[in-house]
Amino acid sequence: MNPFLELGIRHEVVNAITEMGFETPSPIQEKAIPVLLTGNDDFVGLAQTGTGKTAAFGLPLLELIDFTQKHPQALILCPTRELCLQISKDVEKFTKYLDNVNVVAVYGGANISDQLRQIRRGVQIVVATPGRMLDIINRKAIDFTKVQYVVLDEADEMLNMGFQEDINNILSETPDTKKTWLFSATMPREVRRIAQKYMTNPVELTVGTKNAGNANIEHQYYLIRAKDKYAAFKRIVDFYPEIFGIVFCRTKIETQEIAEALVKDGYNADSLHGDLSQQQRDKVMKRYRERNLQLLIATDVAARGIDVNDVTHVINFSLPDEVENYTHRSGRTARAGKTGISLSLVNVKEQSKIRHIEKIIGKSFERKQVPQGPEVCEKQLLAMIDKVNKVEVNQEQISPFLPAIMENMEHLSKEEIITRFASLEFNRFLEYYRNAPDLNMEAREGRNEERGERRDRSSSKGYTRLFMNLGSVDEFSRGEMLGFICNTAKISGKSIGKIDLKGVFTFFEVEDAEVENIFNNFKDVDFNGRQVRIEVSGDGRSEGRGGRSRGGDRNNRGGDRRERRSGSGSRDRKDSGGFRDFSGKRQYSKSRY
Repeated sequence: MNPFLELGIRHEVVNAITEMGFETPSPIQEKAIPVLLTGNDDFVGLAQTGTGKTAAFGLPLLELIDFTQKHPQALILCPTRELCLQISKDVEKFTKYLDNVNVVAVYGGANISDQLRQIRRGVQIVVATPGRMLDIINRKAIDFTKVQYVVLDEADEMLNMGFQEDINNILSETPDTKKTWLFSATMPREVRRIAQKYMTNPVELTVGTKNAGNANIEHQYYLIRAKDKYAAFKRIVDFYPEIFGIVFCRTKIETQEIAEALVKDGYNADSLHGDLSQQQRDKVMKRYRERNLQLLIATDVAARGIDVNDVTHVINFSLPDEVENYTHRSGRTARAGKTGISLSLVNVKEQSKIRHIEKIIGKSFERKQVPQGPEVCEKQLLAMIDKVNKVEVNQEQISPFLPAIMENMEHLSKEEIITRFASLEFNRFLEYYRNAPDLNMEAREGRNEERGERRDRSSSKGYTRLFMNLGSVDEFSRGEMLGFICNTAKISGKSIGKIDLKGVFTFFEVEDAEVENIFNNFKDVDFNGRQVRIEVSGDGRSEGRGGRSRGGDRNNRGGDRRERRSGSGSRDRKDSGGFRDFSGKRQYSKSRY
């Protein structure tokens, strides 16, 4: 007998989910479905993302709802548009062999009139993001007085994104007699408070350990110098030719910079952050889901609710400030019972953070060595040979060309053909990694370097330390960067102090009296098609010379406060602060310096 039938799910639904590939219930489904099918209790389910929570609450709802009625009976709240669409599509697939089922997805970034029209036609299940749901409630366009079940999915993420007030307002529109089902990967105090406020003696089930990561994830870290982070990151990516990963950065600036640098270096990458429009976000996610992107560079908030199968690696380019965010990050891989790797790039002073995360999630990190050049070359060569073995040959279309190909190669032996073919790709990596340095570091060496780096970060007396979004990846040497700054700002080289050239950005000192000249003369500058940004920096962080950025990623405050920006923009973010798109820019190219 089918195990889902034994749990109490009707034949029509079981037939539908069997076609979707469901064979046996996941642990959260096996534990939650029998409890929820009674419809008598509030419920708290703690399980990692990717463990099948949608079916855990979706299948019981289909047994409890009366589909002869056309009013809302179930409301499912989730943090992001992507997750909202995913849940609604999954529930619709579950109901393939049921009649008169109406599911509406309600989310921002789409035409609200279309969503209102669907609601007016009659709906039993509403899947919504909090912001758009509240908009519809305020329009008096939906009646929740007969709602029997409210599901809060990814509750911790909704709270992290600042939706607590919206959730409170939405729940106040629902009957006191409803049952509330809360699903979360972690159980911070805020989630516990919601459970206490809106639930009565809830049944609580935990799959795994609270705040713990997926058991199928390997946790690794690489100890490197801060200045080598980008180079080490690229080398690790090259070492995994089939990587399909999400790269997490702390700030939107870092996200955009890393993505731009990767594209410039020939990698298939793009960024996802809070300054993107919904249309831009959809385009990036479509490319990633279709695997037309190999690396998605994202901030924590922008990646909320992303559910993409077969992510092989989660890379923490920067460690998160909160341990809960590390759990959410790593949970993007090893979904649906598969395995994955979560790796972190850290310097010596961040090792204590790794130890703290280990204690919280109950998992040990493995210290890994950044691969050496020959190891990367070997991996790339073997990956290419593997592709050759697996390539699908279209015999019919290639046949007309084979005689000419054979004639051109008849003077070569089999071994020579194989060697030359392999060298086409291998030579590129061999040349790139020729004499490649060892990027690994030891703890003692790291402590000395970090102390020196901290000393370097403070501005000299009489100078202001500035940030620029150009670096060594733009093929600048320190001398060339000095020339670029002086020629653009029309100031003497004597006015420039220390220049700290990094991979994708540069810190430089300028005499206090020349700061305004820097900002004024860089406000319309475009370098090789990229907007040049100059920002005040202090102690390696952004410092207050202007208003705080309040838009975009809600819990990214503090990391993205590049307050003083050169120029004025023609296209600002909807909220104050943020990136600006400059018009009438002066054009520069590397050939000039």
